[in-house]
Amino acid sequence: MLAIANSSKSMTNNFYQQKENFFNLWASYYDCWFTSVFYQAIHQRLLEYVELKENASVLDLGCGTGRLMNRLAAKFPTVKAIGLDLSPKMLVEARARNQYRKRLIFVRGKAEALSFADEQFDAVFCTMSFLHYPHPKQVFEQVTRVLTPGGCFYLVDGYRGENNFSSFIPWIGEMRLYSRQQREKLGTEAGLSAIAHHYLLPGILLTIFT
Repeated sequence: MLAIANSSKSMTNNFYQQKENFFNLWASYYDCWFTSVFYQAIHQRLLEYVELKENASVLDLGCGTGRLMNRLAAKFPTVKAIGLDLSPKMLVEARARNQYRKRLIFVRGKAEALSFADEQFDAVFCTMSFLHYPHPKQVFEQVTRVLTPGGCFYLVDGYRGENNFSSFIPWIGEMRLYSRQQREKLGTEAGLSAIAHHYLLPGILLTIFT
């Protein structure tokens, strides 16, 4: 049993290292023309559905270069946000692009093991990074823990219909997309309720939990 546990731990560590290596390599080029236009379109549509109270505290999982946080800070002048990412080089880019240094900070960490206090955030965002997480149930459990009562979790990710979808690309690793039903199931098991689904772009689905 111990050998199996050690093997599983080693595989998980290798998974994280592969993801980190990939995004470290991509960091300097992440905000190229295509990704800039793509994420701008997603963020603009997403912000149409976001409601934040005065002085809201926000967490962005898989924040990348911090573009969503900058857009949230521009729309909500009193919001304070923390961006979390596995890749140190993504965080370097995010800090360099930080337009609201008094209200936005960026830290390294894993979505499956958040180091924040219980009920710390009024909203949690996860935009186009959930497909990379090897332990989705743990992510949902952590989100539930750090959300304030009545807080919202905004999950934006790829969508391939009502069947779950997975693929493996050697230099990126495994990626998984979840149906609406599976998203709702993950939320329910963690104590969250899915209150809405919205298509932001073709193949891109927003699910709002509370």
